[in-house]
Amino acid sequence: MKALVLEKVKELSLRDFPIEETLSPYDVRVEPKKVGICGSDIHYYKYGNIGDFVVKEPMILGHEASGIVTEVGSKVTDLKVGDRVCMEPGIPNFQSTETMSGMYNIDPSVRFWATPPIHGCLRESFVHPAILTFKLPDNVSYEEGATVEPVAIGMYSAKKAKIEPGDVALVMGAGTIGIVTAISALASGCSKVIITDIKDDKLQIVKENYSENIICINSKNEDLAEKVKEIAPRGVDVFFEATGAPSILSTFTQYVRPGGRAVLIGMPQGPVKVDIVGCQAKEITMYTIFRYVNTFDRALKLISSGALPVKPLITHRYKFEDAIEAFEFGATEPGDAIKIMLDLE
Repeated sequence: MKALVLEKVKELSLRDFPIEETLSPYDVRVEPKKVGICGSDIHYYKYGNIGDFVVKEPMILGHEASGIVTEVGSKVTDLKVGDRVCMEPGIPNFQSTETMSGMYNIDPSVRFWATPPIHGCLRESFVHPAILTFKLPDNVSYEEGATVEPVAIGMYSAKKAKIEPGDVALVMGAGTIGIVTAISALASGCSKVIITDIKDDKLQIVKENYSENIICINSKNEDLAEKVKEIAPRGVDVFFEATGAPSILSTFTQYVRPGGRAVLIGMPQGPVKVDIVGCQAKEITMYTIFRYVNTFDRALKLISSGALPVKPLITHRYKFEDAIEAFEFGATEPGDAIKIMLDLE
C-alpha cells in the first residue's frame, strides 16, 4: 500500500510499502482521512532517534489521525463500518501489571505508532484495537479528530496538576502542546493562564484565536518574572513546562508560589539540572507525564462542546501526495506554524 516512509535520516519517500495486518475479532480496519504532523515525526526525520528509540530500518510515520471504519472484527459491538473515528496510537499489553493498575501508558511493551520499530498511520489503511478507536461526534470534523492525540496530552497534564477553580497557571512554550495545555487548564478551572514563548508569530496566533484569559508574554523581549509577579504576586499556582529546555527546568521555581505544583511535559535530550533546594524551600509538588491515560473520550466531549477550540491550531494544510514537502517545511521550525495537517481524502 502507498505510505510515507522514513528511509533514513533526512530521507523520505512516498511509495508502495509491503505491510499486511490481520483483523482480529476485537479490531477495526480504518482508512485515514486526516493526519497531523507531530514534533516527534519531525525529530525522527531530522535526527533518526529520540533517546533510545532509533530508526534502524524504513518506518512509516504518523500517529495523530482520524479516519473512517472500513471493516470490523466479529466481536466489535460499539463501532460499525462507516463510523468516523480517531485513534489512540499506543497499544499496550492488556495483561500487563501497568495496564491492570490503570497506567497503560507506561507499560514497557506498549507499541506506539511511528516509534521504532512500530509503523505509523500515514498509509492507505491500518488495523487497530476497537477499544482504542473512538467515534467522532457529528459536529467534530476529521481535522479536529486528528488533533485529539495532542489535546489528550494537555488534558492529562491539567488533570495531573490537580487544578482547583480560580488557579492561575503558567505554560512555558506556545507550540501545539503548550497551547492545548493552556486551553485544557482553562477548561479545568483556571481563571487565568500565562503562556510564554520567544516567537511572536506563535503568540500572535494565541492572541487572535483564544480567550483573553490566556495572557501572552514574549520572554525574549519582556522580563517574565516581573510579568508573572504583576499577575500573580505570590507566584502561579500551577507551572507547566512544555518545551524540554534545560534552562527552564533549572529556574522554574522562581515563578511558582509556596505550595504550588509543577508539571513537566517537555522531554529534554538528556539529564538536566533542577533547583531541588528551590523546590524544597517552597514545597513545590512536581509531577511528570508520559503521553496520557483515559483522556480521548473526554477530549472529544470537550471539543464537541466548544470548551476546547482546536481549529485555530491547524495553520498549514498539505495533500498526502505533498507529504514530503510538508515535512521539509516542518523541519525548518517555522514560527507561524502550529499544527501541519495532511489530507488523505
